[in-house]
Amino acid sequence: MGEQVTVEVLTKQGCHLCEDAVEVTRQACAEFGLTHQVVDITEDQQLRELYAEEIPVLRIDGTVRDFWRFDPVRLRRLIQEALDSAC
Repeated sequence: MGEQVTVEVLTKQGCHLCEDAVEVTRQACAEFGLTHQVVDITEDQQLRELYAEEIPVLRIDGTVRDFWRFDPVRLRRLIQEALDSAC
């Protein structure tokens, strides 16, 4: 299958919701054989300006799909939809 879908979690240090979101994302991606990227917004001014109040943010293939608390069931559905559309 390969890495056909890009899954990113936008985070910042010291954010407990971010830690939870990264773990939920890691588990969901592992089920699909995908990896995810963790992007610290504090290192990117544009990301900080866009997402400072919504962290953590889930992006799939560059599109914001969720923020704050990630629901594992919804996340799996979003990944499956992205994989289906990538075929």
